[in-house]
Amino acid sequence: MRGGGLWQLGQSITRRLAQSDKKTVARRCFASEADLKKTALYDFHVAHGGKMVPFAGWSMPIQYKDSIMDSTLNCRENGSLFDVAHMCGLSLKGKDCIPFLEKLVIADVAGLAPGTGTLTVFTNEKGGAIDDSVITKVTNEHIYLVVNAGCRDKDLAHIEEHMKAFTSKGGDVSWHIHDERSLLALQGPLSAPVLQHLTKEDLSKLYFGEFQVLDINGALCYLTRTGYTGEDGFEISVPSENAVDLAKAILEKSEGKVRLTGLGARDSLRLEAGLCLYGHDMEQHTTPVEAGLTWAIGKRRRAEGGFLGAEVILKQIEQGPPVRRVGLFSAGPPARSHCEIQDEKGQNIGEVTSGGFSPCLKKNIAMGYVKSGHHKNGTKLKIVVRGKVYDGSITKMPFVPPKYYKSS
Repeated sequence: MRGGGLWQLGQSITRRLAQSDKKTVARRCFASEADLKKTALYDFHVAHGGKMVPFAGWSMPIQYKDSIMDSTLNCRENGSLFDVAHMCGLSLKGKDCIPFLEKLVIADVAGLAPGTGTLTVFTNEKGGAIDDSVITKVTNEHIYLVVNAGCRDKDLAHIEEHMKAFTSKGGDVSWHIHDERSLLALQGPLSAPVLQHLTKEDLSKLYFGEFQVLDINGALCYLTRTGYTGEDGFEISVPSENAVDLAKAILEKSEGKVRLTGLGARDSLRLEAGLCLYGHDMEQHTTPVEAGLTWAIGKRRRAEGGFLGAEVILKQIEQGPPVRRVGLFSAGPPARSHCEIQDEKGQNIGEVTSGGFSPCLKKNIAMGYVKSGHHKNGTKLKIVVRGKVYDGSITKMPFVPPKYYKSS
Protein backbone atom coordinates (compact mmCIF):
# COMPACT_ATOMS: atom_id res chain seq x y z
CA MET A 1 0.00 0.00 0.00
CA ARG A 2 1.21 2.76 -3.65
CA GLY A 3 3.07 9.69 -12.77
CA GLY A 4 0.29 11.24 -10.82
CA GLY A 5 -0.33 7.56 -10.31
CA LEU A 6 -3.87 6.40 -9.66
CA TRP A 7 -5.47 9.79 -10.25
CA GLN A 8 -3.97 9.95 -13.72
CA LEU A 9 -5.16 6.43 -14.49
CA GLY A 10 -8.72 7.42 -13.64
CA GLN A 11 -8.56 10.66 -15.62
CA SER A 12 -7.04 8.92 -18.62
CA ILE A 13 -9.77 6.28 -18.73
CA THR A 14 -12.49 8.89 -18.22
CA ARG A 15 -11.17 11.03 -21.10
CA ARG A 16 -10.90 8.06 -23.45
CA LEU A 17 -14.43 6.94 -22.64
CA ALA A 18 -15.72 10.45 -23.29
CA GLN A 19 -13.85 10.94 -26.59
CA SER A 20 -14.13 7.49 -28.18
CA ASP A 21 -16.60 4.72 -28.81
CA LYS A 22 -17.29 3.50 -25.28
CA LYS A 23 -17.51 -0.18 -26.16
CA THR A 24 -14.21 -0.11 -28.06
CA VAL A 25 -12.41 1.73 -25.25
CA ALA A 26 -13.91 -0.52 -22.61
CA ARG A 27 -12.62 -3.58 -24.46
CA ARG A 28 -9.16 -2.05 -24.74
CA CYS A 29 -9.00 -0.92 -21.09
CA PHE A 30 -10.59 -3.97 -19.53
CA ALA A 31 -9.69 -6.78 -21.94
CA SER A 32 -7.94 -8.69 -19.16
CA GLU A 33 -10.86 -8.38 -16.73
CA ALA A 34 -11.37 -12.14 -16.64
CA ASP A 35 -7.75 -12.61 -15.61
CA LEU A 36 -7.85 -10.05 -12.82
CA LYS A 37 -8.11 -11.03 -9.18
CA LYS A 38 -11.15 -9.77 -7.28
CA THR A 39 -11.41 -8.77 -3.65
CA ALA A 40 -14.22 -9.99 -1.39
CA LEU A 41 -15.94 -6.64 -1.99
CA TYR A 42 -15.93 -6.79 -5.81
CA ASP A 43 -19.69 -7.34 -6.22
CA PHE A 44 -20.32 -4.74 -3.50
CA HIS A 45 -18.30 -2.16 -5.47
CA VAL A 46 -20.17 -2.90 -8.70
CA ALA A 47 -23.53 -2.69 -6.93
CA HIS A 48 -22.59 0.74 -5.58
CA GLY A 49 -21.54 2.12 -8.95
CA GLY A 50 -17.80 1.52 -8.67
CA LYS A 51 -15.88 2.10 -11.90
CA MET A 52 -13.58 -0.92 -11.96
CA VAL A 53 -10.12 -0.76 -13.51
CA PRO A 54 -7.09 -3.08 -13.59
CA PHE A 55 -4.54 -2.24 -10.91
CA ALA A 56 -1.58 -4.41 -9.89
CA GLY A 57 -3.34 -7.50 -11.20
CA TRP A 58 -6.63 -6.75 -9.42
CA SER A 59 -9.95 -5.30 -10.50
CA MET A 60 -10.30 -2.24 -8.26
CA PRO A 61 -12.66 0.78 -8.11
CA ILE A 62 -11.04 3.97 -9.40
CA GLN A 63 -14.08 6.00 -8.28
CA TYR A 64 -17.83 5.75 -7.63
CA LYS A 65 -20.60 8.20 -8.53
CA ASP A 66 -18.77 11.13 -6.94
CA SER A 67 -15.97 12.85 -8.82
CA ILE A 68 -12.44 12.27 -7.56
CA MET A 69 -12.37 15.86 -6.34
CA ASP A 70 -15.63 15.50 -4.36
CA SER A 71 -14.46 12.18 -2.89
CA THR A 72 -11.19 13.77 -1.77
CA LEU A 73 -12.96 16.66 -0.07
CA ASN A 74 -15.49 14.35 1.60
CA CYS A 75 -12.71 12.25 3.10
CA ARG A 76 -11.22 15.32 4.76
CA GLU A 77 -14.60 16.68 5.86
CA ASN A 78 -16.34 13.43 6.86
CA GLY A 79 -14.71 10.17 5.91
CA SER A 80 -13.94 7.51 3.33
CA LEU A 81 -13.99 3.73 3.23
CA PHE A 82 -11.40 2.15 0.94
CA ASP A 83 -11.06 -1.47 -0.10
CA VAL A 84 -7.30 -2.10 0.05
CA ALA A 85 -7.50 -5.89 0.10
CA HIS A 86 -5.23 -6.02 -2.95
CA MET A 87 -2.36 -5.22 -0.58
CA CYS A 88 -0.52 -8.11 1.05
CA GLY A 89 -0.65 -8.67 4.81
CA LEU A 90 1.66 -11.20 6.40
CA SER A 91 2.94 -12.29 9.79
CA LEU A 92 6.45 -13.29 10.81
CA LYS A 93 6.60 -15.49 13.88
CA GLY A 94 9.27 -17.14 16.00
CA LYS A 95 11.76 -16.15 18.68
CA ASP A 96 14.13 -14.78 16.01
CA CYS A 97 11.58 -12.96 13.85
CA ILE A 98 12.84 -9.54 14.98
CA PRO A 99 16.57 -10.03 14.27
CA PHE A 100 15.60 -11.64 10.97
CA LEU A 101 13.44 -8.69 9.89
CA GLU A 102 16.07 -6.17 10.99
CA LYS A 103 18.41 -7.60 8.35
CA LEU A 104 15.92 -6.52 5.68
CA VAL A 105 14.48 -3.19 6.92
CA ILE A 106 15.78 0.09 8.31
CA ALA A 107 13.45 0.24 11.34
CA ASP A 108 14.44 -0.37 14.94
CA VAL A 109 11.98 -3.23 15.27
CA ALA A 110 13.42 -4.39 18.58
CA GLY A 111 12.86 -0.91 20.02
CA LEU A 112 9.14 -0.88 19.24
CA ALA A 113 6.81 -1.44 22.17
CA PRO A 114 4.44 -4.38 21.72
CA GLY A 115 1.28 -3.16 19.99
CA THR A 116 3.02 -0.34 18.11
CA GLY A 117 4.27 0.03 14.57
CA THR A 118 6.10 2.26 12.14
CA LEU A 119 6.67 2.95 8.48
CA THR A 120 9.81 1.28 7.19
CA VAL A 121 11.65 0.44 3.98
CA PHE A 122 12.93 -2.88 2.65
CA THR A 123 16.34 -2.15 1.15
CA ASN A 124 18.66 -3.88 -1.30
CA GLU A 125 22.45 -4.28 -1.18
CA LYS A 126 22.92 -0.85 -2.81
CA GLY A 127 20.70 0.91 -0.27
CA GLY A 128 17.79 1.26 -2.69
CA ALA A 129 14.16 0.76 -1.72
CA ILE A 130 12.61 -2.60 -2.61
CA ASP A 131 9.33 -1.46 -1.04
CA ASP A 132 7.93 0.59 1.81
CA SER A 133 5.81 -1.11 4.46
CA VAL A 134 3.98 -0.51 7.71
CA ILE A 135 5.20 -3.02 10.29
CA THR A 136 3.74 -3.72 13.73
CA LYS A 137 5.27 -5.56 16.65
CA VAL A 138 2.32 -7.57 17.93
CA THR A 139 4.58 -9.37 20.45
CA ASN A 140 8.30 -10.10 20.63
CA GLU A 141 7.60 -13.23 18.58
CA HIS A 142 5.01 -11.90 16.12
CA ILE A 143 5.47 -9.11 13.56
CA TYR A 144 2.55 -8.10 11.32
CA LEU A 145 3.30 -6.17 8.15
CA VAL A 146 1.57 -4.97 4.99
CA VAL A 147 3.37 -4.60 1.65
CA ASN A 148 2.23 -2.99 -1.58
CA ALA A 149 0.17 -4.95 -4.08
CA GLY A 150 2.43 -4.15 -7.02
CA CYS A 151 5.46 -5.32 -5.05
CA ARG A 152 3.94 -8.48 -3.59
CA ASP A 153 5.73 -11.04 -5.75
CA LYS A 154 9.19 -9.52 -5.49
CA ASP A 155 8.75 -8.75 -1.76
CA LEU A 156 7.70 -12.30 -0.91
CA ALA A 157 10.51 -13.77 -3.03
CA HIS A 158 13.00 -11.48 -1.29
CA ILE A 159 11.77 -12.37 2.20
CA GLU A 160 11.63 -16.09 1.39
CA GLU A 161 15.16 -16.14 -0.01
CA HIS A 162 16.59 -14.55 3.11
CA MET A 163 14.40 -16.64 5.40
CA LYS A 164 15.73 -19.86 3.90
CA ALA A 165 19.31 -18.72 4.50
CA PHE A 166 18.46 -17.55 8.02
CA THR A 167 16.68 -20.74 9.10
CA SER A 168 19.38 -22.93 7.53
CA LYS A 169 21.72 -21.51 10.16
CA GLY A 170 19.32 -22.33 12.99
CA GLY A 171 17.24 -19.16 13.07
CA ASP A 172 13.68 -19.53 14.38
CA VAL A 173 11.32 -17.66 12.07
CA SER A 174 8.31 -18.65 9.96
CA TRP A 175 5.67 -16.73 8.08
CA HIS A 176 2.01 -16.73 7.17
CA ILE A 177 0.54 -14.77 4.26
CA HIS A 178 -2.92 -13.53 5.20
CA ASP A 179 -4.76 -14.34 1.96
CA GLU A 180 -7.72 -15.42 4.08
CA ARG A 181 -8.21 -11.83 5.28
CA SER A 182 -9.32 -8.60 3.61
CA LEU A 183 -8.05 -5.12 4.37
CA LEU A 184 -10.28 -2.05 4.69
CA ALA A 185 -9.09 1.49 5.32
CA LEU A 186 -11.47 3.81 7.16
CA GLN A 187 -10.19 7.39 7.02
CA GLY A 188 -11.35 10.86 8.01
CA PRO A 189 -12.81 12.76 10.98
CA LEU A 190 -15.76 10.38 11.43
CA SER A 191 -13.67 7.20 11.31
CA ALA A 192 -13.29 6.83 15.08
CA PRO A 193 -16.88 7.70 16.11
CA VAL A 194 -18.29 5.43 13.40
CA LEU A 195 -16.02 2.49 14.23
CA GLN A 196 -16.69 2.95 17.95
CA HIS A 197 -20.29 1.88 17.31
CA LEU A 198 -19.02 -1.50 16.11
CA THR A 199 -16.66 -2.48 18.95
CA LYS A 200 -16.71 -2.58 22.74
CA GLU A 201 -13.05 -1.52 23.02
CA ASP A 202 -12.35 2.14 23.83
CA LEU A 203 -10.80 3.53 20.65
CA SER A 204 -9.95 6.83 22.36
CA LYS A 205 -7.05 4.96 24.00
CA LEU A 206 -5.69 3.70 20.68
CA TYR A 207 -3.28 6.23 19.20
CA PHE A 208 -1.63 6.71 15.81
CA GLY A 209 0.63 3.78 14.99
CA GLU A 210 -0.89 1.47 17.61
CA PHE A 211 -2.37 -1.98 17.01
CA GLN A 212 -4.97 -4.23 18.66
CA VAL A 213 -6.64 -7.55 17.96
CA LEU A 214 -10.32 -7.04 18.79
CA ASP A 215 -13.90 -7.85 17.87
CA ILE A 216 -15.40 -5.47 15.32
CA ASN A 217 -18.98 -6.09 14.17
CA GLY A 218 -18.74 -9.70 15.37
CA ALA A 219 -15.45 -10.57 13.62
CA LEU A 220 -11.95 -10.87 15.07
CA CYS A 221 -9.95 -8.11 13.39
CA TYR A 222 -6.44 -6.68 13.36
CA LEU A 223 -6.86 -2.94 13.87
CA THR A 224 -4.08 -0.43 13.25
CA ARG A 225 -4.59 3.31 13.71
CA THR A 226 -2.88 4.42 10.53
CA GLY A 227 -3.62 5.25 6.92
CA TYR A 228 -2.49 6.75 3.63
CA THR A 229 -4.40 10.04 3.63
CA GLY A 230 -2.95 12.23 6.38
CA GLU A 231 -6.26 11.96 8.23
CA ASP A 232 -7.06 10.12 11.44
CA GLY A 233 -8.15 6.63 10.55
CA PHE A 234 -7.72 2.89 10.70
CA GLU A 235 -6.68 -0.07 8.63
CA ILE A 236 -8.80 -3.10 9.47
CA SER A 237 -7.72 -6.63 8.61
CA VAL A 238 -10.95 -8.65 8.69
CA PRO A 239 -11.67 -12.29 7.75
CA SER A 240 -12.77 -12.14 4.12
CA GLU A 241 -16.12 -13.79 4.85
CA ASN A 242 -16.94 -10.84 7.14
CA ALA A 243 -15.66 -8.05 4.90
CA VAL A 244 -18.91 -7.14 3.15
CA ASP A 245 -20.90 -7.10 6.40
CA LEU A 246 -18.30 -4.83 7.98
CA ALA A 247 -18.34 -2.44 5.03
CA LYS A 248 -22.15 -2.28 5.15
CA ALA A 249 -22.12 -1.64 8.91
CA ILE A 250 -19.59 1.20 8.60
CA LEU A 251 -21.59 2.94 5.87
CA GLU A 252 -24.84 2.46 7.78
CA LYS A 253 -23.47 3.83 11.06
CA SER A 254 -22.12 6.93 9.30
CA GLU A 255 -25.60 7.75 7.94
CA GLY A 256 -24.20 8.36 4.48
CA LYS A 257 -21.38 10.70 5.51
CA VAL A 258 -18.60 8.14 5.13
CA ARG A 259 -18.55 7.17 1.46
CA LEU A 260 -17.03 4.35 -0.51
CA THR A 261 -13.97 5.87 -2.15
CA GLY A 262 -11.75 4.63 -4.96
CA LEU A 263 -8.11 4.65 -5.92
CA GLY A 264 -8.34 8.02 -7.67
CA ALA A 265 -9.12 9.99 -4.51
CA ARG A 266 -6.73 7.78 -2.54
CA ASP A 267 -3.94 9.06 -4.78
CA SER A 268 -4.87 12.75 -4.46
CA LEU A 269 -5.20 12.35 -0.67
CA ARG A 270 -1.78 10.71 -0.28
CA LEU A 271 -0.20 13.35 -2.53
CA GLU A 272 -1.67 16.16 -0.41
CA ALA A 273 -0.29 14.32 2.63
CA GLY A 274 3.18 14.21 1.06
CA LEU A 275 3.31 10.40 1.10
CA CYS A 276 5.33 8.35 -1.37
CA LEU A 277 3.77 6.12 -4.02
CA TYR A 278 6.15 3.24 -4.58
CA GLY A 279 7.13 2.93 -8.24
CA HIS A 280 6.91 6.70 -8.67
CA ASP A 281 8.30 8.60 -5.66
CA MET A 282 10.46 5.73 -4.51
CA GLU A 283 12.11 2.97 -6.54
CA GLN A 284 14.91 0.41 -6.35
CA HIS A 285 17.53 3.06 -7.07
CA THR A 286 16.16 5.47 -4.42
CA THR A 287 17.57 5.38 -0.89
CA PRO A 288 15.47 6.19 2.17
CA VAL A 289 17.70 9.23 2.79
CA GLU A 290 17.04 10.61 -0.68
CA ALA A 291 13.32 9.96 -0.19
CA GLY A 292 13.24 12.03 3.00
CA LEU A 293 12.73 9.00 5.25
CA THR A 294 15.89 9.32 7.34
CA TRP A 295 13.62 9.70 10.37
CA ALA A 296 12.54 6.07 9.89
CA ILE A 297 16.07 4.82 10.54
CA GLY A 298 16.29 4.28 14.29
CA LYS A 299 19.19 5.68 16.31
CA ARG A 300 20.42 2.18 17.14
CA ARG A 301 20.25 1.15 13.48
CA ARG A 302 22.33 4.18 12.51
CA ALA A 303 24.94 3.17 15.06
CA GLU A 304 24.94 -0.56 14.34
CA GLY A 305 23.87 -0.88 10.70
CA GLY A 306 23.27 -4.54 9.95
CA PHE A 307 20.61 -4.06 7.24
CA LEU A 308 21.06 -4.43 3.48
CA GLY A 309 22.72 -1.37 1.97
CA ALA A 310 23.59 0.07 5.37
CA GLU A 311 27.01 1.25 4.23
CA VAL A 312 25.53 3.39 1.43
CA ILE A 313 22.66 4.72 3.53
CA LEU A 314 24.73 5.61 6.60
CA LYS A 315 27.28 7.37 4.39
CA GLN A 316 24.47 9.48 2.92
CA ILE A 317 23.26 10.39 6.39
CA GLU A 318 26.76 11.56 7.25
CA GLN A 319 27.69 13.32 4.01
CA GLY A 320 24.29 14.14 2.51
CA PRO A 321 22.54 12.49 -0.46
CA PRO A 322 23.08 13.55 -4.08
CA VAL A 323 19.35 14.18 -4.61
CA ARG A 324 16.41 14.90 -2.34
CA ARG A 325 12.66 14.49 -2.54
CA VAL A 326 10.87 17.84 -2.35
CA GLY A 327 7.38 19.30 -2.52
CA LEU A 328 6.51 21.60 -5.42
CA PHE A 329 4.00 24.28 -6.33
CA SER A 330 3.67 25.18 -10.01
CA ALA A 331 1.80 27.43 -12.41
CA GLY A 332 0.12 26.30 -15.62
CA PRO A 333 -1.22 22.77 -16.11
CA PRO A 334 -0.45 20.27 -13.33
CA ALA A 335 3.03 18.75 -13.52
CA ARG A 336 3.04 14.97 -13.91
CA SER A 337 5.56 12.20 -13.51
CA HIS A 338 8.77 12.69 -15.54
CA CYS A 339 8.29 16.43 -16.05
CA GLU A 340 11.70 18.08 -16.05
CA ILE A 341 12.65 20.44 -13.20
CA GLN A 342 15.04 23.28 -14.07
CA ASP A 343 16.76 26.02 -12.12
CA GLU A 344 16.03 29.64 -13.04
CA LYS A 345 18.83 29.53 -15.64
CA GLY A 346 17.19 26.62 -17.44
CA GLN A 347 19.63 23.94 -16.26
CA ASN A 348 18.20 20.51 -15.45
CA ILE A 349 18.19 19.86 -11.70
CA GLY A 350 15.66 17.06 -11.35
CA GLU A 351 12.36 15.42 -12.25
CA VAL A 352 8.77 15.33 -11.03
CA THR A 353 7.64 11.92 -9.72
CA SER A 354 3.99 12.61 -8.78
CA GLY A 355 1.72 15.56 -9.36
CA GLY A 356 -1.81 16.80 -9.79
CA PHE A 357 -4.35 19.44 -8.86
CA SER A 358 -5.03 19.57 -5.11
CA PRO A 359 -8.80 19.48 -4.43
CA CYS A 360 -8.21 20.92 -0.95
CA LEU A 361 -5.70 23.66 -1.79
CA LYS A 362 -7.18 24.46 -5.22
CA LYS A 363 -3.71 24.65 -6.76
CA ASN A 364 -1.14 22.43 -8.44
CA ILE A 365 1.06 20.32 -6.20
CA ALA A 366 3.77 17.80 -6.99
CA MET A 367 6.67 15.83 -5.58
CA GLY A 368 10.00 15.22 -7.24
CA TYR A 369 13.73 14.89 -6.81
CA VAL A 370 16.23 17.72 -7.21
CA LYS A 371 19.98 17.88 -6.83
CA SER A 372 21.12 18.65 -3.29
CA GLY A 373 21.72 22.36 -2.89
CA HIS A 374 18.55 23.18 -4.81
CA HIS A 375 16.21 21.64 -2.24
CA LYS A 376 15.60 24.45 0.23
CA ASN A 377 12.08 25.70 0.93
CA GLY A 378 11.15 28.69 -1.21
CA THR A 379 13.68 27.97 -3.99
CA LYS A 380 12.35 29.30 -7.32
CA LEU A 381 12.53 26.97 -10.30
CA LYS A 382 11.00 26.05 -13.66
CA ILE A 383 8.93 22.97 -14.54
CA VAL A 384 8.57 21.77 -18.12
CA VAL A 385 5.06 20.50 -18.93
CA ARG A 386 4.36 19.25 -22.47
CA GLY A 387 7.32 21.19 -23.83
CA LYS A 388 6.37 24.51 -22.19
CA VAL A 389 8.15 26.06 -19.22
CA TYR A 390 6.21 27.23 -16.16
CA ASP A 391 7.20 28.89 -12.89
CA GLY A 392 7.43 26.77 -9.78
CA SER A 393 8.85 26.73 -6.29
CA ILE A 394 9.86 24.26 -3.61
CA THR A 395 7.64 24.01 -0.54
CA LYS A 396 7.54 22.00 2.64
CA MET A 397 5.46 18.86 2.92
CA PRO A 398 2.88 17.71 3.77
CA PHE A 399 0.87 20.11 1.65
CA VAL A 400 -2.22 19.59 3.83
CA PRO A 401 -1.59 19.49 7.62
CA PRO A 402 -1.95 15.95 9.03
CA LYS A 403 -4.61 15.11 11.59
CA TYR A 404 -3.17 11.94 13.10
CA TYR A 405 -4.64 11.01 16.48
CA LYS A 406 -1.73 11.19 18.90
CA SER A 407 -1.42 11.15 22.66
CA SER A 408 -1.13 14.61 24.22
